[in-house]
Amino acid sequence: MTVSVDVLGLGNSLVDIIAETDDAYLQAQDMVKGAMTLIDEERAEALYAARVAPRVVSGGSAANTVAGVASFGVSSAYIGKVKADDLGRAYIGDLRATGVAFDTAPAVDGPATGRCLVYVTPDGERTMNTFLGASSHLSPPDVDEALVRSARIVYLEGYMWDRPAAKAAFLKAGEIARAANRRVALTLSDSFCVDRFRGEFIDLMRRGIVDTLFANTDEILSLYETPSLDEALAAVRREGVLAAVTRSAKGSVVVDRRHTYEVPAFPISQLADTTGAGDLYAAGFLTGMARGADLKACAALGALAAAEIIQHLGARPESSLASLARGSGLAA
Repeated sequence: MTVSVDVLGLGNSLVDIIAETDDAYLQAQDMVKGAMTLIDEERAEALYAARVAPRVVSGGSAANTVAGVASFGVSSAYIGKVKADDLGRAYIGDLRATGVAFDTAPAVDGPATGRCLVYVTPDGERTMNTFLGASSHLSPPDVDEALVRSARIVYLEGYMWDRPAAKAAFLKAGEIARAANRRVALTLSDSFCVDRFRGEFIDLMRRGIVDTLFANTDEILSLYETPSLDEALAAVRREGVLAAVTRSAKGSVVVDRRHTYEVPAFPISQLADTTGAGDLYAAGFLTGMARGADLKACAALGALAAAEIIQHLGARPESSLASLARGSGLAA
């Protein structure tokens, strides 16, 4: 089957409610700074009632990534679940407006559209409280098999592993893509997520379902239960996959079976909000892969996209990434 879309993402469809706050507020609300915590609808409503001047934007990790891919001018599509409510309709419109194809049917009953309450402290760190809502009801029938087979790269969000139906959809997409000889990428999403599903994530690589891994330093250390980044990189190399590991201001390191590439971070003028940095790094990297770039060029595009996103609130690009790439001599 010929390629009809370059990057297809599957993930939790969440509306981000972003607020700037301080460490004292996080402590008062009993939040773990820098972590993503799953919450129920009651807790979500309580936090929303106690919000501090929020900004409401469409989000979700894999959705942010494919929106970034589209901003580079590369074709992208998305599979995710919202409810047919006001937030869900807004979410669909927002994602399509970025140029991403999004045709998953919304749920007509069940929980409300999911949301993530994101608190950004002055150091740019983000603390997330996530009500999965309708997003966790993504299930195998929602996976468009023809779309998966025709996608050059299928990108799967580790957060989906938290709910059985979404996990089954994840596995279905991964198995279809591998059978069609497509590349399948996994983002580990969060170190706490890795703690819960370490063995299963490793098994996805060893079974050959996942051939590309995205992680930050904390996540890769958690995956292999070591304090040494060198040991973790050696371990992931033995899996025989391609791995891109972000290291914040230190840039990223990319390893495959035989090579290691270190690529610096892209310079910024200010740090506003780290929300979505990993998502947009993946967007740049996947863009490079879709265009046939070498691994160092892929990582450089990832660094550029991450730099754009951390200089403003929210996890969707505010500038054309394609234009930024051209202006930086990194045209994808």
